Amino acid sequence: MTPKKVLVTGSAGRIGRAVVAELTVRGHIVTGYDVRPTPGLPAERSVVAGLGDVDALRRTAAGVNTIIHLAATPDDAHFPRGTPPNDGDNFLTELIPNNVVGPYQVMETARVGGIQRVILASTGQVIDGHIRDGHLPVTPASLPRPRYLYACTKVFLEALGQVYARHHGITVLAVRLGWCPRDAGQVAEIRQSELAQDVYLSPGDAGRFFAATIETEALPSYAVLYATSRFVHQLRYDLSTCHELMNWEPQEQWPQGITGS
Repeated sequence: MTPKKVLVTGSAGRIGRAVVAELTVRGHIVTGYDVRPTPGLPAERSVVAGLGDVDALRRTAAGVNTIIHLAATPDDAHFPRGTPPNDGDNFLTELIPNNVVGPYQVMETARVGGIQRVILASTGQVIDGHIRDGHLPVTPASLPRPRYLYACTKVFLEALGQVYARHHGITVLAVRLGWCPRDAGQVAEIRQSELAQDVYLSPGDAGRFFAATIETEALPSYAVLYATSRFVHQLRYDLSTCHELMNWEPQEQWPQGITGS
């Protein structure tokens, strides 16, 4: 396979590092874009900038085949929302600039630059209501029932991708990701929850999944997919479309891959 030129936003995050590592091992030419340096990349391919720096984003994206957009504020400031003084939110300060304006800038970068494939990282929190009510497994056709404000921004991201696919001919995958823990505290949370274990996404499976999104030659113009590792207790997300479109299936299962989280 001819190596792909790939831009990964959010490349210094937990999933971002896994994606960069997997793509690099496979011989692809990866450039990272994050507010922090990206481990595993040489300085000239580790761009330190935010999504609001449109000039930097477009310069960095010039000539790439695919953008994998992972950068985001990763959650609500408070959920469940508490009582004063713990009843604030991060909607205006972080979620809107990073999770609404940011994806718009990414899609505009793809449109202006003629980039033909964009992979957008959504979240299982988009369909949290179905999970909580036991409507399982949740499928790509399931309508959004978002958990809270962070998930609402990902509903927008999915709709944005659909619009750019339809009107600008960009191939877009919106991926409702499982939980890839960022730290020891999140690992401890997953240990306490059967649901969390079933939607766990190991770094290894995450890397292989995103590799499949760029190495699969023919994809529909727009699709919603789920990405998790193998469930432990009960199938929560229908992953069959991943196999049908990309011949991808998870290889790992909680707690495989948590070392280094």
